[in-house]
Amino acid sequence: MSESAQPAAKAKPPAPEDQPFATFVPELLLPALAEEIQGYGGPAPELAFEQGPMPVVGADCWMVKGELPGERRFWLCFTTADINSPKTVAVAEAGSEPSLLESFLIDEKKMSLALLVSRLVQRLNGQKWLGPN
Repeated sequence: MSESAQPAAKAKPPAPEDQPFATFVPELLLPALAEEIQGYGGPAPELAFEQGPMPVVGADCWMVKGELPGERRFWLCFTTADINSPKTVAVAEAGSEPSLLESFLIDEKKMSLALLVSRLVQRLNGQKWLGPN
């Protein structure tokens, strides 16, 4: 059989993490995050993806802004338009502003959708903001 007669190898679809940042966050991360948070039995969070000043320090960043029932707010900030860039998290109870910026997933070599979602939800659950905590 000649090389030209062999069936072409099927191209693997790109991994979610290989999507452009501007596609990955709004089309994959936000829906996955909302679904995981709702899995704790609460209503869907309000989520937005935007560029603006990072909470606490004011440096420009890309961020996922979220609000949970009771006006509890959180921010997942990316220092550049890349899921592998340094990330921080901030949280604020109703009626207050965030006062602490925490490093987020600093030891991970390769970022994934599942890792971002699970660790952010784990962080919010640690605040006792999800489910019947």
